[in-house]
Amino acid sequence: MSEPSFSLVSPVQRTTSVVFASPHSGRDYPTAFLRRAVLDAQQIRSSEDAFVDQLFDAAPRHGAPLLLAGAPRAYVDLNRAPEEFDPALIDGIRRAAHNPRIASGLGVIPRVVSNGRAIMRGKISLAEAHMRITDHWRPYHDQLQTLLDQAHGAFGEAILIDCHSMPHEAIESVSPAGSARPDVVLGDRFGAAAAGSVVERVEAAFASAGFKVARNMPFAGAYITQHYGRPSRRQHAVQVEIDRALYMDEQSVRPNGNFAAFKAALDGVVAELAAIGEAGDLRVAAE
Repeated sequence: MSEPSFSLVSPVQRTTSVVFASPHSGRDYPTAFLRRAVLDAQQIRSSEDAFVDQLFDAAPRHGAPLLLAGAPRAYVDLNRAPEEFDPALIDGIRRAAHNPRIASGLGVIPRVVSNGRAIMRGKISLAEAHMRITDHWRPYHDQLQTLLDQAHGAFGEAILIDCHSMPHEAIESVSPAGSARPDVVLGDRFGAAAAGSVVERVEAAFASAGFKVARNMPFAGAYITQHYGRPSRRQHAVQVEIDRALYMDEQSVRPNGNFAAFKAALDGVVAELAAIGEAGDLRVAAE
C-alpha cells in the first residue's frame, strides 16, 4: 500500500486567506524505490527541502492551513507540470520540444537529484510514471486548489505561500563578489504570479525579522507559482526559498545548532504572513 500523498494541518478556525504549502519536504520513500536507487539513503535526500514542514508548522496557530507533501521530490516532483515526462527515464515517451528542466533530469519524475547525480539505472515504465502522478501528484494539487477555492469563497481572495529551501551553493553561485547574499529569495514570476502589494508585505515580514531578501534571482518560481498565481482573479502565489545553511547541515541532512533560534524567528514571520490575508488587511492585496 502506498504512503499518503499529503497531510493537511488545519487551524481550529480559518481567519486568513493565506494558504501555506510545502511540496518538497516529503520524506515517505517507498521501499521498492529505495531498492532500485543507486544512491544511499542520505544522498537521495539531497533534493529534499528537509525540515521545511517543521519551519512553517506555526501556520495553523495563526488561522492558516498547512499542506505538506508526503512523497519525496526524488520520487515525484509536485512543482512540475504532470506532462513533463523525461524520455531518458520513462519508456514509451517520445522526445518533444526542448524543455530545460526535462533535459537536466528534473521533470515531474526526476532522473537526478542535486549536482546531477542519477537516482537509478535504466528506465521505469510509463504505467509506473502515471501511477506516481495519479497516487501523489493529483491528490496534492486537488487539495491545494480546494484550499485556495475555500479561501476565495470565505475572504474574496487567496494567497499561496509556496514554501521551499535552497542549497547554500545556489546563492553563492549568483551573488556578486563582495555583495550580501540573500537569506530568502521570493519568486513571483517577475510580477506575474502575485500583486506587488502582496509581495511587498511578504518581503517586509522577512526583512523585519532581520533576513536579507531578494526577488526572483535565482529562483522566480516554477509550475506552482505559474499555475496558481492569478492576481487578476485575486489568487496570488509567492514562492519562498530559504537558505538551508541557516538551519541545517546539508551534508548530514540534520538540523544544525541554529535550528531552534531560526525557527523561533520564522514563527514570527509566519504570523506576519498570515496577517496579510486577515479580513482587515485584504484591501492591501486588492490594490
